[in-house]
Amino acid sequence: MNAIDAEQRRDPPVSLPELFLAMLKVSLYGVGGGTSLVWARRIAVEQRRWLTEEDFADIVSLCQFMPGPNIVGIATCIGTRLNGAVGAVVAVAGFLLIPGVIGFAIGLLWLEYANHPVIQRTLGGIASVGAGLLIATGIKILMPHRARRTALVFAAAAFGLIVIAKLPLLIVLLAVTPLSIAAAVFQRAGPR
Repeated sequence: MNAIDAEQRRDPPVSLPELFLAMLKVSLYGVGGGTSLVWARRIAVEQRRWLTEEDFADIVSLCQFMPGPNIVGIATCIGTRLNGAVGAVVAVAGFLLIPGVIGFAIGLLWLEYANHPVIQRTLGGIASVGAGLLIATGIKILMPHRARRTALVFAAAAFGLIVIAKLPLLIVLLAVTPLSIAAAVFQRAGPR
């Protein structure tokens, strides 16, 4: 473990109740997957210092390939990193418990009031805030890699392909990821 890791990581190990409550907090503060990502990063990296910026960025990158919602994969990875398989179960349970109950209740209300104009305007406002938070978090996740030109090129390429070319995320991942891995391997090998 290098000096930065020792400084940023927390000792002693995280307790299971602490992990459960932290993920519960992520799920309650986050409104949807994008804002949950914001809160997962804020809690795990900034507040609790369980992970470094680089660790979190690596986890998010990995979870782009995992099936299901990214944030559930992130909770799984954080839990596993901190407390093994039991930590993964506890983190996911903390993340899903209350939102599952709230989601079920809101679903029942949605069936009745989905077309109400006030509800429609409220959802439009929430979507705008969520988009802004997601962009801000994307920039924060990119910051540890800002000195690596290749990382910036691939980030810009992925952004352009999704936002400008309007390609599906899966297609972009399948196209850009092998190229970025090859570039990383080539850079590590260096000139001989």
